[in-house]
Amino acid sequence: MRLKISHLTEYRYDDPAKFSLQRLRLTPPKNNGQTVLGWSLKVEGATPEVEYDDQFGNHVNLVSLEGEQQVTRILAEGEVETMDQNGVTGPHTGFCPLWLFLRETPLTRSGKLVKELIRTVNGDNELARMHALMAAIHETVIYRPGTSDAATTAEQALEKKSGVCQDHAHIFVAAARALQVPARYVSGYLMMEEKVEQAATHAWAEAHIPGLGWVGFDPANEICPDERYVRIASGLCYRDAAPISGMRIGTPGETLSVTVKVEDGGQMQSQSQSQS
Repeated sequence: MRLKISHLTEYRYDDPAKFSLQRLRLTPPKNNGQTVLGWSLKVEGATPEVEYDDQFGNHVNLVSLEGEQQVTRILAEGEVETMDQNGVTGPHTGFCPLWLFLRETPLTRSGKLVKELIRTVNGDNELARMHALMAAIHETVIYRPGTSDAATTAEQALEKKSGVCQDHAHIFVAAARALQVPARYVSGYLMMEEKVEQAATHAWAEAHIPGLGWVGFDPANEICPDERYVRIASGLCYRDAAPISGMRIGTPGETLSVTVKVEDGGQMQSQSQSQS
């Protein structure tokens, strides 16, 4: 499937910002399931500082903005060709050893509720148990925007029994690690049915299964990622894979708006050709 993506992030400051340094993880990698046909990243008024791949293999652009600015706009857009791999990303690669993905983080620490959840998970092998875990999270935690934020932990989301895709992914990662299965958090895009414009990127999780490698699980939708998904970054939790993170000198007051559009680029091209 050919997907056309546009991701616009806009910060409006209460008072002009004097300086900011932003770490951007907004470039999709090439892997067995996706090929980047074209991609651009633009930051209004920014100065590129450095470009590198981090320890998790995520492509990072570090940019600085200096001078009094009222608005910062970051636009990532392009086209990606995807294939349905039944959620399988493939063998583990990169600088980080596989055992690192058993390590807890503040957002994925397993407590009483995570331990209670994994007691309900059954299966003859690790793959079956991960599918059962995905189903249990989907049933237990209702998708409800506004009930959590970027600092909400897996335990807190389980206590509320509500959250967004980030929370579903954190719970899966925490529970998989408690079952001694290496797991990681993934950020990216999802083409939704009959909905082009979205208010945020998507998130899911991956578990490392012997004989298969990394396999994706999306508890928010209770499916393994297919050709509608585009992978951007991964890490131990959200903080390692956040699309945008950084610091700013100046007034803390700001308003953030995000617009994400994911469309079937192949279908759009066919329609354009039929009209010409």
